[in-house]
Amino acid sequence: MGSGRLETVVGGIALENAVYNASGPRTGRVEALRKIGESRAGAVVSKSATLVSQSGNPFPRYREDALGAGRAPGSINSEGLPNEGIDYYLSGSVVDAVKATGKPYIVSLSGLKLADNLEMLNRVAEVRDRDPTRIAGVELNLACPNIPGKPTVAYDFEQMEDVLSQVAEHPLFRSSKSSSSKCPLGVKLAPYFDVPHFDRAAELVLRHKDVVRYVVTTNTIGNALVVDAEHEMAAIAPKGGFGGLGGGYVKQTALANVKALYDRLEGSGVDVVGVGGVASGTDAFELILCGAKAVQVGTTHWTEGAGCFDRISAELDALMKKKGYASIEQFRGKLKPYSKPKGGAKQPKGHLGEGDAARAERLALAVKRMHALVMLLVVALAATAMQVPAIQVLIEGLSSR
Repeated sequence: MGSGRLETVVGGIALENAVYNASGPRTGRVEALRKIGESRAGAVVSKSATLVSQSGNPFPRYREDALGAGRAPGSINSEGLPNEGIDYYLSGSVVDAVKATGKPYIVSLSGLKLADNLEMLNRVAEVRDRDPTRIAGVELNLACPNIPGKPTVAYDFEQMEDVLSQVAEHPLFRSSKSSSSKCPLGVKLAPYFDVPHFDRAAELVLRHKDVVRYVVTTNTIGNALVVDAEHEMAAIAPKGGFGGLGGGYVKQTALANVKALYDRLEGSGVDVVGVGGVASGTDAFELILCGAKAVQVGTTHWTEGAGCFDRISAELDALMKKKGYASIEQFRGKLKPYSKPKGGAKQPKGHLGEGDAARAERLALAVKRMHALVMLLVVALAATAMQVPAIQVLIEGLSSR
């Protein structure tokens, strides 16, 4: 059992632990979902479901690279949404298995078109009408293409507005006996890199804040390419090797997206869930410090299995205890701007403080000059062996510098 330090609420869904799984790795079958629920993870998120099952792209479609101790592996994938179809993730056997673990079950949807998403919402509604506790919420994946020939929904703001407008009117989120029984909706966003894009995405979410209860940021960075230099080929098979970067490759992008969206959404009732590059309790702490109410784990879950939730949670709990925090709300969103450490505190490794850059430049110049003198001495000695006066060589060399 945990200490209670990691408890949180995301979009109205109470979680005993702010760390849980991202939709994707090890979420396709009931056996994997059960393992997540039996771990210390705070919730269970299904594989992103399509209306009917699909096998995905050709293999190999996933690769990861070690990025050093303490960091999540960097990954690239082009899986093509392999999944069992929405009816599987809503089936009694799957829902009962997750419910038995006592963890909230969140169903992720990624229809190939808007009509598919609306039909899947109809089927989620049927399950919740019988028992609202069986499905805790819906996570709508807007970080994958929706309409063939059009950009990823989260990058096409006109399309994103259309999707959110129609989804927001669905009875699943509107017609309920009380606001507390309405199904919470989260939307998973693609990574943004430009300030106007942060602004526009937040604007659209806020326009539907009565329905959109949280955002998940960020998905993989799309259209990346990893090259296998030894074999002179792409590292994965689909789409000529193009795929989405995840894991350690995206950690800093995830931190920036969480902070940017938190700044724009805080106080609106729309929560932020951070995902990207989490391999340790410190990684989770950093995302929460930037404003996340909870943290999802993807690539590390793929690498380690469900045991990663126990380890990361224990590390986060220990770090919070060390810093004197009794809850995540005591430090969430309280990232400070940079300031010079007080009392002569040691600078972080790799950090150049005030004056360090100038000193480094002077040292480099001195080393360069010493190297030149050594070379001149070598030439002088060689000249002596050839009966050329050494002093003449040195004078000519020094005068030329």
